[in-house]
Amino acid sequence: MKKSGTLLLLTLLLMGCQQPTTKTPSLGIWRAELQVMDGQLLPFNFKLMKTAKDSSYHMEVYNAQEVITVDEVTIRNDSIIIRTPVFEGYLAGTFSEERIEGVFVKESLDRVVPFTAFFGEATRFDLAAPSKTNISGIWETEFSPDTEDQYMGKGIFSQKGDLITGTFRTTTGDYRYLEGVADGDSIKLSAFDGAHAFLFAAKVTDSTLNGTFYSGNHFKEPFIGKRNGNFELPSADSLTFLKEGYDRLDFRFPDATGNQLSLGDARFKDKVVLVQIMGTWCPNCLDETKFYIDYLKNKPSDDLEVIALAFEYAKTEEAAFKSIQRLRDRIGVNYPIVLAQFGTSDKQKAQEKLPMLNHVLSYPTTIFVDKKGEVRKIHTGFNGPATGEKYLEFQNEFDSFVQALLTE
Repeated sequence: MKKSGTLLLLTLLLMGCQQPTTKTPSLGIWRAELQVMDGQLLPFNFKLMKTAKDSSYHMEVYNAQEVITVDEVTIRNDSIIIRTPVFEGYLAGTFSEERIEGVFVKESLDRVVPFTAFFGEATRFDLAAPSKTNISGIWETEFSPDTEDQYMGKGIFSQKGDLITGTFRTTTGDYRYLEGVADGDSIKLSAFDGAHAFLFAAKVTDSTLNGTFYSGNHFKEPFIGKRNGNFELPSADSLTFLKEGYDRLDFRFPDATGNQLSLGDARFKDKVVLVQIMGTWCPNCLDETKFYIDYLKNKPSDDLEVIALAFEYAKTEEAAFKSIQRLRDRIGVNYPIVLAQFGTSDKQKAQEKLPMLNHVLSYPTTIFVDKKGEVRKIHTGFNGPATGEKYLEFQNEFDSFVQALLTE
């Protein structure tokens, strides 16, 4: 896939260089459709605009309540490259006034997904029939049922007419802002944020879901669901813990300057420390990082530190630190980020770097260390803003726990 995708991208760019044109893509609303598996199309909407100051292009990508501002849009002749904030993934293609043909590329993972975009298409999914049911509410969901890869999710949805918004929570985080439709006896939900391209397609009754989850064009799995307003996932504080025989968290990893950082350093002595296991490629980690930035700004304390351990799938150390710097620059990370691993984000490999943990189940995971250096809690995953009330509940619990540690 890497070779064919790279050749296709090179061809697109050469076409743009060799065919000068005065045409520009139309300003306004577009619908993009990524080609995933089983002939399915994953749609999302965006708005292409120009700045008044210098006529440079920028755009907004829409997923339910989420608006992603994209300010890296490059046009040369009839070629366009769109780089989403923070993440490595980008869209590249050739355009006419009302159509873009191209690919969504994640180079470090050798992934290339074809896409087409159409000007003036404000709807996300086309409807063939009126909805037959309303899925608003809580759904107990099982992904990859009856397999060794089985895991549970909690569907949280709101439906108004044929339009649906919501998300699936899991023990490792949420699937962020999903938007879609109820079409007859089926539902379709999608999200695109520059890192992940998600499509959920299912047959539905008033009490059951039976469908397939697609991630780009490289992965799919079945899922089933049933209404259950009382369903809850296991506590995020119970899933990851120190193995028997360990009473401390210990690591030593380099920052971008080559300095090796560890919890034994003077800056962390006698302080509450939050150790964030994350990756710059991970949308849930981005949500959590933004939360930490805001928390440190709004509730500053000389006795509180955060340090992030980055597990990067970038193929080289240089590329990994480049991704870390991009994250720092784009959202203003004001705490240290060290490189724990590059070349893979495999969780088993990550656990080898932190052998005192029973496992690394999720990116992100946060380890709460008190002023004495003792691990007091490990929180797996992150309930981001797409989870609504759960996000508010998390914020309150987080603040109460951190403030209690600070007063000890």
